[in-house]
Amino acid sequence: MQPLQNVYLCGLGALGGMYASRFYATGVENVKVIADPERIRRYRDQGISVNGCRLPLSFLAPGDAAPVADLIVIGVKWHQLQQAITEVRPFVGEQTVILSLLNGIDSEEVIGRELGIAQPLYSFVVETDAGRRGSDIEYQTLGTIVFGEPRNTTISPRVAAVRELFERAGIPYRIPDDMLRALWWKFMLNVGMNPTSAIMGAPYGTFQKSAEARRCVRMACREVLQIAEKIGIALSEEDIDAIFPIIDRLAPEKKTSMLQDVEAHRKTEIEIFAGAVVEQGRRHGVATPVNELLLNMISCIEQNYPAAPRHGA
Repeated sequence: MQPLQNVYLCGLGALGGMYASRFYATGVENVKVIADPERIRRYRDQGISVNGCRLPLSFLAPGDAAPVADLIVIGVKWHQLQQAITEVRPFVGEQTVILSLLNGIDSEEVIGRELGIAQPLYSFVVETDAGRRGSDIEYQTLGTIVFGEPRNTTISPRVAAVRELFERAGIPYRIPDDMLRALWWKFMLNVGMNPTSAIMGAPYGTFQKSAEARRCVRMACREVLQIAEKIGIALSEEDIDAIFPIIDRLAPEKKTSMLQDVEAHRKTEIEIFAGAVVEQGRRHGVATPVNELLLNMISCIEQNYPAAPRHGA
């Protein structure tokens, strides 16, 4: 493949904004943000700042004339994925590479089916403490993008093209031999960390110091291990052990995305974490009482968010 030139982003949350800042800072050409006209207006009015620096954003709305994308990076929440697919669809061609930075294990399948891509690349982000408050994004640890084909013992042309772009932009990356195993490991990390932190109101520092908090993570993760064994994904107790050195390197005051959502009274992604474990457990005959409890607790928290104030009240 030729070098990736037309790089489009959909979603300027913590992850999307963090990586947009790297593309702009390192001079990657023709980087644009895809969004609907109303969101573009808000971005232009309010701006997006990353670590105190306002991004020099350039935009595309779905009806705009523009070259087909070489790469589209989707960085939205799960419940925003269908809208994102609608917005990026006009810019997808036969050679477009799509990277989904969404959590969970299903977004690539949904994107491939909806956009007619036989085999999207798999990808996820790990080892970042990025957070967004309003139009301000802050991070101390630039996340690593793990990506690739299902198997990467031989590097495909499109994986090589993305690797070259990330090296130009100074974005940390890893290309594992077994990408599906890596995807399930990240899913297990999220299942263990996100709901427990949100229920406890606990930043990363709690999990760095508290044996009890780490034990809760292990309890949720072990149910993922049992499901992975049923479907032939080779995860083990050592893979749970590998979660904690990563957590220990993050800024102790920073928080998981689900805790940030709960504190801001936003919809969480509990359905693709504990909810997915419960669903997979039923499908494969694995009991999942820990994740069923986490699912119910987070759902209850969401149902009891304070009502938004009415205009004029």
